[in-house]
Amino acid sequence: MSSKRLGALAAAGVAAGLLVAGITLPAVGGAGVGLVTVVNEVGIAPKALSEPPPAEVSVVQDVKGREIARFYEQYRVAVGLSDVAEIMRSAIVAIEDYRFYRHGAIDIEGTMRALAKNVQAGGVSQGGSTITQQYVKQVLFNSATTKADKEKALAASYARKLDELRHALWVEQKYSKDQILEKYLNIAYFGASAYGVEAAAKRFFGVTAAELTLPQAATLAGAVQDPNATDPNLGRGHQERLRKRRDVVLDRMAELGKITKAEAARAKASKLGYVGTKLPGGCETSKYPYFCFYVRQEILRDPTFGRTKDERRKYLERGGLTIRTTLDPAMQRAAERAIRARVRPTDGPVAAQALVQPGTGAIRAMAASREYGAKKHQISYNVVADAAHGGGVGFQAGSTFKTFTLLNALSKGMRLDDGLTAGAGFRASAPSDFVNCAGKSVGDLSHTVTNDEGSPGWKTLRTGTRHSVNTFFMELERRVGLCDTVKTAKALGIHRADGRPLAEYETFVLGINETDPVTVASAYAGIAARGRYCAPMAITAITGRDGKATRYRPSCRQAIDAGVADAAAEVLSGVFTEGTMSGVGGIGRPAAGKTGTTDGYATAWFAGFTPDLAGAVSIGDPRGSSRYKLTGVTIGGRYYGSVQGASIPGPIWNDTMREALRGIAPTPFPQVDRTRFGGCAQDCRTEPEPEEDAEPDMEDIEDFQ
Repeated sequence: MSSKRLGALAAAGVAAGLLVAGITLPAVGGAGVGLVTVVNEVGIAPKALSEPPPAEVSVVQDVKGREIARFYEQYRVAVGLSDVAEIMRSAIVAIEDYRFYRHGAIDIEGTMRALAKNVQAGGVSQGGSTITQQYVKQVLFNSATTKADKEKALAASYARKLDELRHALWVEQKYSKDQILEKYLNIAYFGASAYGVEAAAKRFFGVTAAELTLPQAATLAGAVQDPNATDPNLGRGHQERLRKRRDVVLDRMAELGKITKAEAARAKASKLGYVGTKLPGGCETSKYPYFCFYVRQEILRDPTFGRTKDERRKYLERGGLTIRTTLDPAMQRAAERAIRARVRPTDGPVAAQALVQPGTGAIRAMAASREYGAKKHQISYNVVADAAHGGGVGFQAGSTFKTFTLLNALSKGMRLDDGLTAGAGFRASAPSDFVNCAGKSVGDLSHTVTNDEGSPGWKTLRTGTRHSVNTFFMELERRVGLCDTVKTAKALGIHRADGRPLAEYETFVLGINETDPVTVASAYAGIAARGRYCAPMAITAITGRDGKATRYRPSCRQAIDAGVADAAAEVLSGVFTEGTMSGVGGIGRPAAGKTGTTDGYATAWFAGFTPDLAGAVSIGDPRGSSRYKLTGVTIGGRYYGSVQGASIPGPIWNDTMREALRGIAPTPFPQVDRTRFGGCAQDCRTEPEPEEDAEPDMEDIEDFQ
């Protein structure tokens, strides 16, 4: 080996010793030139640094662009250097790397000073890292995905320091000093769960980085050296250490001539001023927690946002996204007020409501009578949605499901005045009277369905629906087919809240399946949109930190014939004028809907729509609706012997719609095709029906499976 090569290796040994102290290469000057020579001789060259963007807060907005929630792994909001107060820039440079703008990739003076202290201490007691090197270290640490990789990124080893040096060389070549400082200020951890200078300014002092004063800037600059030891959120001892560290920064700034001694003295005399601004929470602290959880689950379930759930979580919590949603705050307020007027948070039963826009599926509101949470009188799951969106098992939907048999009958050629004779009771005559979609006969010869409202006799599609006669709908479902009724419901998005297959028994028409307000509201919105069903939609656009936006369009299909939907809307509009809601009344504009009360008053519903907005309201006891029925209960300060669909859900729906649609011109329903649906074709009768009580009453179903 040549003497020249040996000399280079010896010098490299010295350089390695310096590396432990945290060197970076200087551009020019004395010892720096020697080190550059060593670097060239032993092949130390710049090494590209992979710079995945640091974790940044994702913001959720309502339909008008107002913030409603934040998701984050690290509370960080990136800002440009021009958005950071000049005094903050001065303070961080003064204390961390005062020659930052003068040295190149190595600050040889700082390195030699650190080396001398390390030699004296017999180990690494002081680092000589520049801001560039600190940035590199932060990038490597934040990029590490395992505990071992994170430990490696911080290891006090020659290998790690050498690698850090090579990355620093590359960073100095690629970026200007201002760019490096900006990157460092955005990635650094300041303590109190605040990452980056903007988040730290808000967390520590309730201001933006651009508004920081001298004592505030000195405090933050002092915090980065050991943010855990000076974390002001951990008590007085930590705050006192932070105050002392602030004063060190102020003295250093005065020493360097960045501020006067008088300015330093005044700043040191000021209080620390830590306010501990509350960290923005996720859905738990949102004004709209149920909708927020729905949005979160939409992203976590969608492979578009990542191959695995963990990838999708990182996309949401680290991506710095702006998520624009469908939530309309005015409609949300309308839903909340209507619920609050009739159901209290302290009541045993819980009322829940979803509003959905026909033709788009946009969820405009999700409200409940209880706040989200684990405390008393709160509820810890999304009572407005299905299990896939953070909900529970749902509630049986009762007679709201009769609408799907009505639609099936109309699609098979029945006219509005076609009818049949409804008995006082209904019992299948053979198992084959009802055949499910698996081809299995499920007619029950041992069970009789009875009526709890209306009277037996001749009923048309209009009158049987308006008065919600159980035996009429059992016979109608037998005639038009159980499986086709199930298919009609599925075409309109109906599914069980718990994710299991729909129970396909003869009492399907009576709403034996548990579902949720979002699902039912979306199905009824499909009728309002003339048979065009749109999947529930909560997100309209996602904008990345690069400013590029991805917009999401409604996912719609023609689920049922438009004429069939129009005819059904006319029948259901009579529920307000001549049916189970006639005692409650209408909303002053064209509307249609269906009440629903389950067997034994376990739960109660109302689902309805106008051409502009659809909604569904449920009420039931989350402790178990079969055990805790809606009989002999006090709700909203009022005693109820029993709760039906028209008792509480119907009035909530009416009040919501009146307020939610205020200022929106009424839209009429399309005219029904009379040549197709007018009059009667199959079974026609001219004699008048017996008088029936039009007052709101129970729509009881047999809870049979």
